[in-house]
Amino acid sequence: MPLPSQYDPFTTEPRWQTYWAEQDFYRADPHADQEHFCIVIPPPNVTGSLHIGHALNMSAQDVMIRYQRMQGKDCLWLPGTDHAGISTQVVVERELGREALGLSQDFHSLPEKQKKAVSQSGAKLRKNLGRTAFNQRVWQWKAQSGGTIVHQLKRLGCSFDWSRERFTMDEELVFAVKTAFVRLYQAGLIYRGEYLVNWCPGSQSAISDLEVDVREVKGSLWYLRYPVTDQPGRFVVVATTRPETMLGDTAVAVNPEDARYRDLIGKTLDLPIQNRTIPVIADQFVDPTFGTGCVKVTPAHDPNDFAMGKRHDLPLINILNPDGSINEQGGIFVGQDRFEARKNIVAWFEEHQLLEKIEDYTHSVPFSERAGVPVEPYLTPQWFVKMQPLADRALAYTDQQNSPEFLPERWTKVYRDWLENIRDWCISRQLWWGHQIPAWYVVGQESEPPLVAMTEAEAYQTARERFGAQVELVQDQDVLDTWFSSGLWPFSTMGWPNQTADLAAYYPTAVLVTGFDIIFFWVARMTMMAGELTGKMPFKQVYINGLVRDEKGQKMSKTKGNGIDPLELMDKYGTDAVRFALLSSIAGAGQDIRLDYNRKTKESTSIEAARNFANKLWNAARFVQLNLKSDPAIGKAQFKLAQVDGNLELADQWILARLQQTINQVNTLMTTYELGTAVKLIYSFIWDDYCDWYIELAKPRFGSESSPIAEYILSSVLIESLKLLHPWMPHITEEIWQALTPLENTSISIQAYPVGVETYATTVETQFNLIKDVIRTIRNLKAEAGLAPGQSVPVYIVTAEDKALLEANLTYLNLVKLSSVELSAEFPEIPGKFFSGVAGGIEVILPLTELVDLPALRIKLERDLTKKIKEAEKLRERLTSVEYRARAPEDLVQKAEAELQELEQQRVILQQRLTVL
Repeated sequence: MPLPSQYDPFTTEPRWQTYWAEQDFYRADPHADQEHFCIVIPPPNVTGSLHIGHALNMSAQDVMIRYQRMQGKDCLWLPGTDHAGISTQVVVERELGREALGLSQDFHSLPEKQKKAVSQSGAKLRKNLGRTAFNQRVWQWKAQSGGTIVHQLKRLGCSFDWSRERFTMDEELVFAVKTAFVRLYQAGLIYRGEYLVNWCPGSQSAISDLEVDVREVKGSLWYLRYPVTDQPGRFVVVATTRPETMLGDTAVAVNPEDARYRDLIGKTLDLPIQNRTIPVIADQFVDPTFGTGCVKVTPAHDPNDFAMGKRHDLPLINILNPDGSINEQGGIFVGQDRFEARKNIVAWFEEHQLLEKIEDYTHSVPFSERAGVPVEPYLTPQWFVKMQPLADRALAYTDQQNSPEFLPERWTKVYRDWLENIRDWCISRQLWWGHQIPAWYVVGQESEPPLVAMTEAEAYQTARERFGAQVELVQDQDVLDTWFSSGLWPFSTMGWPNQTADLAAYYPTAVLVTGFDIIFFWVARMTMMAGELTGKMPFKQVYINGLVRDEKGQKMSKTKGNGIDPLELMDKYGTDAVRFALLSSIAGAGQDIRLDYNRKTKESTSIEAARNFANKLWNAARFVQLNLKSDPAIGKAQFKLAQVDGNLELADQWILARLQQTINQVNTLMTTYELGTAVKLIYSFIWDDYCDWYIELAKPRFGSESSPIAEYILSSVLIESLKLLHPWMPHITEEIWQALTPLENTSISIQAYPVGVETYATTVETQFNLIKDVIRTIRNLKAEAGLAPGQSVPVYIVTAEDKALLEANLTYLNLVKLSSVELSAEFPEIPGKFFSGVAGGIEVILPLTELVDLPALRIKLERDLTKKIKEAEKLRERLTSVEYRARAPEDLVQKAEAELQELEQQRVILQQRLTVL
């Protein structure tokens, strides 16, 4: 199949994605007589769409799985999505609200006022529908719109086994979740209690730390006066950012070492508005330097106050309703929204001369990521997991077996530190969409503990045994935190708790690829759940990929509006170019990458370079295909260096040695998943060694006696290069490989990856590199003299030691268009002016007198020298600036230092050339 003149990724990529799916190349076989290798996808939210972090994470996994598959292993890359409790419920509520209000626009494009109306309408309609009907509507939404990210992952070229696609609400996974809950409860590791949790008034549910978006907010610090009981005219002043919570104050705390308030410890204060007294307590937690040194204590609405309240046995007064309004404990403010109450309370204090002052104050405020409203610490009955026993078990695996192994290793400490300082996990959510907690309450026996069972029938059987036949049960209305079900993901997706073939073959999985930001929320929960429920760590290794940062080095986020849409980039440059640009930017596991991107033009130089690389490879393949005359049967046999005819030129030996060296280095790097370094080596080999050197040196040989050898090596090295590159750029390598091979109904992705064999002697590379240096030196001299690259020139080459090597390979020097070459062991007599350069121990001389307008060249060099000096002075001034050194990222500083060094070298050369003239 002849290759077209230009590569078109936009028709090529979808064609091969369809082909791979139709041929079912990536279906795993647990019964295969091969080594098994498994990765489970970090399940993206079913409401989500592909973002740049997904593109990096999934591309990295695809490289790993394609590489291992080509190593001859039976590979399972298991895809799936997470039901995403809160975000999915919010999305469907908004759908209901938009329909009810007759709005066709996307929710996010609506004005704020309409957004609020849609949300309120949707929440009301959800309640009107009832739980069963609403959840049916969610399933309907998932069937129609919930597969967006799955389609986008297919477009990224991900080689999943789609026959094993999982969803956290699949029947088998629901069974696994219930089993895990029941077993943990029976082991005494799950309990129900009333504690302070993150509460989202928007969704009216407890939320996890991961669903909290901490923002810097410009607010106020209000100083409120609390009268000292029985001491008229004396006040204690407290500073607060949330005046409304004073309605639930049960103490004021001071530091016991603070002499200003020592006489008040044990006394009482009159709590304004509420007409009750509260004690003054002493606690080391209080910072005497913050505010006035007096801290109001509201145990039901602040985690630090909650801990203080426990220490001092203070009452807990909840002053909020689930929707964030003031409840019956709020006195005259009952029913008011918390922020409306805040204004009115401040006004009351001012009216009663109890407002000391107000200061501007910027502080961190937690917002609900889904509902976009400030989170409240909220006292409410919830289900919890006792984490310490699970953490101790996971730590034992780390200490005794280094399991799982973190790449890079430094993240082990982060993982350990969190496990060693763990708190119990609130696993209940006040939602309808999700895994409903398998616990039932006996009507009329509210003081009795709930009955936890796999099914309602089992719960009824237990209840009747305890309370008689006429018992009535009500199931707990809460659902489990989404992280509970995703914590089981590596083994629930394999069929656990049943002993399946998949579980036996693929569990524990080989490697988990994820970001450092969810080590606590997901990685640690998986290791703890797996250790308790399976007795094994769920994966052997954890590869931590870095973040994709914007052009300023900042973390991308929706609130900053600095995200980059990978689909937009793929539409412009092609999928392989985006994958290559992301992966080649990885300096090492865990290292963040900075993707250059011009937001005005929506262009990226690094992805542009990746596209250029694809075009370079394409043009090389077309050249090989068009010039093959001896039919070397490409693709019919595995390429082995030992099978090549020994009658090879130096360039043949060199390219084969470089290929072998690259194969060995890449295979070594992939043992520790050094994806970025590996692909940069492949890039350098293909672009520099193969395209820029070997192809150019092979061209003159066509039609000569050595033509068959050159053709064979050209084609064989190309095929090996395609295999080397395939995991990173699967589409273009498949397209070229299919065009060059006579094989049918197969794919490059299931061919054997190049394997290292004995390399050629290092003298081959040394000798050829010396010739390359001579050629480069001639090119540089011609450029410095202002001569066109295609202009033929005479050169003198002075060497004694390497004279025979150059004589044997003089034809290679024709790459730089020479009219004559004079080799000598001693410096020759050269009339007129000349430039000279050194390549190793060889001196290269370019005569100028009859080739160049010397006065014009001198003017040009003087102009160039002046320019370099000015550029160097500007850079030196920047690098000596203390402010620049303190503000600029380290990589930019290093780049500037390297540029300055290069400018200094260029200045020296220009001055030398001017001296010659």
